[in-house]
Amino acid sequence: MNRIDKNSGGQAEIVYGDGEFHVVRPGAYVVCAVTGEHILLDDLRYWSVDLQEAYTTPEASLKRHQEKHLVG
Repeated sequence: MNRIDKNSGGQAEIVYGDGEFHVVRPGAYVVCAVTGEHILLDDLRYWSVDLQEAYTTPEASLKRHQEKHLVG
């Protein structure tokens, strides 16, 4: 992926793996599954491999984990 691909302005499609992610469809950002905020790919640090979701912060990741695993 090059700078032009990242800055295409749209939402990227990502496959989240353990410690890394792969871009399936280039874009500038992904959407946080908890907050709905856009996360620039350069800033993407938190995600769930099992749920294939991105998160803005560790707190958002913890909240989603608790929703999925502690309630229900």
